[in-house]
Amino acid sequence: MSNLPSLPRRGLLAGAAATAAAAALPAAAGHARAAAPAPVRGSRAAAAASVQDADGFAGVPALGLSGTTGGAGGPVVTVTDAETFLDYCDRDAPYVIQVSGTLRISSKQGVRSNKTIVGLGTDAEITGGGLDVYRRQNVIIRNLRFTDADDDSISIQQSSHHIWIDHCTFSAGADGLIDIVRGADYVTVSWNHFHDHSKTMLIGHSDANGGQDRGRLRVTFHHNFFDGTAQRHPRVRFGEPVHVYNNHYRNNTLYGVASTEDAGVLVEGNHFENVAHPICSGYDDSGPGRVVERNNVYVNCGKPETLGTVIEPRTFYTYVLDAPADLPAIVPAGAGAGRI
Repeated sequence: MSNLPSLPRRGLLAGAAATAAAAALPAAAGHARAAAPAPVRGSRAAAAASVQDADGFAGVPALGLSGTTGGAGGPVVTVTDAETFLDYCDRDAPYVIQVSGTLRISSKQGVRSNKTIVGLGTDAEITGGGLDVYRRQNVIIRNLRFTDADDDSISIQQSSHHIWIDHCTFSAGADGLIDIVRGADYVTVSWNHFHDHSKTMLIGHSDANGGQDRGRLRVTFHHNFFDGTAQRHPRVRFGEPVHVYNNHYRNNTLYGVASTEDAGVLVEGNHFENVAHPICSGYDDSGPGRVVERNNVYVNCGKPETLGTVIEPRTFYTYVLDAPADLPAIVPAGAGAGRI
């Protein structure tokens, strides 16, 4: 469209995509559901929510895990201050950590393996800093607001795997809201609300990190609300397949999805509204990535770019698509903290 701004980048390549009509897929077979431990203080509803099954790549049996169960089977504790919260995050044993109220932290604080971190009610918040999942596995983060982080809000890195980020709200960080980098794998980001930020989500650390990232960085994004954020929804290097489905994009000022450095991204069944560049192959100095689009809705958007073929996510898991025309009603009503 002639009234859309030009994209401030170089090396943008477009090509013909291998696209196919997307049939509705059967419901996920699911993985073994861990028994819920009896809650110790706090909300029974939140404790029950903390042991729901992860879907997408976080639910795939791989690397010695049957899926992502977090701290299921461990003690359920409720924390109301940052010191106690960080102490439980740094323990080796499994825990379900229920967050009550606002916790102020700084920098990126480590989270060890086999943890569920879940907010209680509608106002649980982590502000000032973020969480760092570094060489860890089996972590669930749900029902929390992340605000004003002085670095990344959540960083998943150094071969961490089986991580599920669900029903959180992110805004106003100093860097990325979520970074999934340096060989991380089997991650699902679902039902989150992103607003008041520019660099939303990055997959793949740098153009020079292909040796660590190729063959990894398998990530699912579904039912997220990208609400006026500028870019990186996500920006991907090397990862394949990255599955972006049933998300709602609204008023994103730079671009929606960018596939770069030979990444393989399937963009499927999403709703884009007022997005000048909904899908890009290549961005800035990064070379082109492969990207297939199908069954998306574009309202007042520029033309999506496509290139090449991508491994089908359904070779790893099954899923059901909501009708993309229904997403402006479904996703804002269900995404973000306070909705589980």
